Amino acid sequence: MTLRSRYDREILRLALPALGALAAEPLYVLVDTAVVGHLGRSQLAALGVASTLFSALAMFNFLQYGTTAQTARAVGAGEDETAARLGGQTLWLSLAFGVALAGLIAALAEPIVHVVGARGQTAEYAVTYVRIVAIGVPSAFLTLGGQGFLRGVSDLRTPLIFVLGGNAANVILEVWFVYGLHWGIRGSAWGTAIAQTGMGLGIAWAILRRIGRRNAVFRLALARRLLAIGKHIFVRTAALMSSFVLAGAVIARSGDAALAAHQIAFQLWILLALVLDAVAIAGQIIVGRELGAARPEDAYAASARMIELSVGLGAVFTVLLFAFQDVLPRAFTSDAEVLAQCALVWPLFALMQPLNGAVFALDGILIGASDGAYLAASMVTAFVCCATVLVVCLNRGWGIQGVWSALVVLIAVRLVTLGLRFRRRRWLVTGWA
Repeated sequence: MTLRSRYDREILRLALPALGALAAEPLYVLVDTAVVGHLGRSQLAALGVASTLFSALAMFNFLQYGTTAQTARAVGAGEDETAARLGGQTLWLSLAFGVALAGLIAALAEPIVHVVGARGQTAEYAVTYVRIVAIGVPSAFLTLGGQGFLRGVSDLRTPLIFVLGGNAANVILEVWFVYGLHWGIRGSAWGTAIAQTGMGLGIAWAILRRIGRRNAVFRLALARRLLAIGKHIFVRTAALMSSFVLAGAVIARSGDAALAAHQIAFQLWILLALVLDAVAIAGQIIVGRELGAARPEDAYAASARMIELSVGLGAVFTVLLFAFQDVLPRAFTSDAEVLAQCALVWPLFALMQPLNGAVFALDGILIGASDGAYLAASMVTAFVCCATVLVVCLNRGWGIQGVWSALVVLIAVRLVTLGLRFRRRRWLVTGWA
């Protein structure tokens, strides 16, 4: 790995504010975990079930990633008005998907919780949490799509401000509702729902101010273009999240202690993954812009540098996770059985971080190139491999170690398939049209 590159300045200029916004997003759940974790094991396990359910909504991140790639490509090609109109379309699409899914989640909360595997008091807590948080889903989708557009026009400061503000509000509201008003897990849910609503409305307002009323009008052709690009990213993300949901369902059948430990490790994994994804966000922007401007060699060289930086960052995380393996889990629970389960999974969790770095960088690069069909096919392949290990894990009773071994397989298969695609350069397709 070289110490310096001519691309470093721009990568850091884009990645640092993206890192702030990305790292702030999972803090919603980490704050929930820290607050709810001290209410009791059933409440923490219920939060794990609800988090597994809501993590499935990430399959709609095509509203964000597809918008970033297409907007950046339009900017690179000099199509500034088209880029502005894409901002309007992503707001319409995000709101439509968010309202529809919020209704489904609220209506089907109870059967979904039971499918995941929760029973008794844990299931009751989970249903309560899910139905309240569903109120904030439409605004969460506005945040999702809105960030995609703002990243595409290289404005990473605006979403950072709103995301940080939303997280600060979430912390204050949760502590007040749970410990001040003694609402229990309901207070945690209401804090999250209110904070998400404020954040989504704020980002939508900022975009409308930027693009103007004329560009906010719904345009079917551009909306269909975003959906056409997004369908491949949807399949890719659905396969990824299906791996996580299946892993959560398998671990739920290993008892509350294993499920609670998985909740702690998985949310920390998500936090680190999104930090690593900051470099991938820079990849989406730079690659989309350079390919739109017909500069494929610059797109490739910048991408190679982003992979180097991301792997190095993953290695740093590995060192830190081993250094604090006895400290981090205790921030979320004092239950001896849960801590013992965390100790079992920690080495796998720590050692996979450099692999994550390479995979997330490659993923962002190919998303920026709108290479959706290949991304979808490679992810489905990885899901099949991961699911096979999870089925064996369930039948053999391998517990939390087996589940995390399956997640390592998921990442390894993705690394091989995406790495081959990158080396062959077939993704270097230029121009807006």
